[in-house]
Amino acid sequence: MKTTMVIPSYWSREGALGTKETDAVYDHPTPLNEEGTLKRALESLTILRDRDFEVVIIAVPNAEDIEERVEEKVSRIISSVPSSVPVYLFASSHLKRVHKAMQAVGSESLVGLLRLRGYSCIRNLCLFLPHLLGSDIAVLIDDDEVFEDSAFMSKARKFIGRTLDIGFVGAVAGYYLQPDGDWRLKGEKKPWMEPWDKLDRMNEAFESVIGTGPRLKATPFVFGGNMVVHREVFTRIPFDPGVTRGEDIDYLINMRMFGYKFFLDNTLAIKHLPPPKAHTIWKQLREDILRFVFERAKLRDQEPVEDMVRVTAEELDPYPGAFLNDGLEEKIARACMILADHYRAEGKGHDAAEALKNIDIARNEALPRENSFHRFIHIKKLWEEMMEFTDRDNVREKLRGIIASS
Repeated sequence: MKTTMVIPSYWSREGALGTKETDAVYDHPTPLNEEGTLKRALESLTILRDRDFEVVIIAVPNAEDIEERVEEKVSRIISSVPSSVPVYLFASSHLKRVHKAMQAVGSESLVGLLRLRGYSCIRNLCLFLPHLLGSDIAVLIDDDEVFEDSAFMSKARKFIGRTLDIGFVGAVAGYYLQPDGDWRLKGEKKPWMEPWDKLDRMNEAFESVIGTGPRLKATPFVFGGNMVVHREVFTRIPFDPGVTRGEDIDYLINMRMFGYKFFLDNTLAIKHLPPPKAHTIWKQLREDILRFVFERAKLRDQEPVEDMVRVTAEELDPYPGAFLNDGLEEKIARACMILADHYRAEGKGHDAAEALKNIDIARNEALPRENSFHRFIHIKKLWEEMMEFTDRDNVREKLRGIIASS
């Protein structure tokens, strides 16, 4: 089956220039005056024995005013790494040409589904581009990872698209190896982490899925930088643009709502070597709050529609289910009050106020202003329409040429 690997690479203006309020927020975009991690990721492709695939690098700027420079930077990095597999660049200029071409063939209403801003929209491009290239399999990788297993691609394709006794395997999750080679998350336990027990619940989930047999099993969690998705799934299920963080697990939930499960292969590992996160603890906690409140609202908003399967928080235990149930508000309030006390003890009044502000955000601002399930159903219908439209020979060839010309 034809396979396309897609690797987004996130960039920001030079470090000394700082950020603007209108900039898109990503965990660790590489400043343009640095080399970043993309070259390292591309160089690691040489270890792979199975090279019957192609690669698309998505150059993601966090601001419109640096689009051209980001495209030039990523293009230079790609050119500097010899490769035994085809490597294409997809950047802002290519997206604009795709939009123009789609409008020319009468699909202007679908153009808004393809955007180069926000994690969920970037992930949707990771599904759309393999579709455009005629692939059956999309492999989603991040640029802060390196391949260490020469059999990675063979493992990635072993089960995908097959119907086994556990059901149709429409999506396979791999997992991350930490810098020390272990898949368990480590970190110093802080008092605020007692109520906000995300690290413990994640490791509990990892132990039960990654750490035990059989090799392939249904999973309640997934890693966005190590996902394998079959055409039957990616032409039907999009990432939800309403999700600002945690789009990977939200995608798993979206799939489950329509009868597809993610299966984790506990031999499909990739080394994760991310730069340090620059955000403060209250900011990181806020991002988690926004995602969990949104995802819980989607679960609560579910209504019977055709081919839909109701998903509960309990079936996603221990993670993320523990953060999608009725106890979420209490977790947030307790964690933020303890964190605020810690900041006050350090004389950081502003940080303490922001930590407490998280409690109010969870009760008000984080709540979707519209029915999040209805909104997703609408996006899903548009997505399926777009995938069907761009599957027509005359449309596909025209749009495919834009990528190949890079």
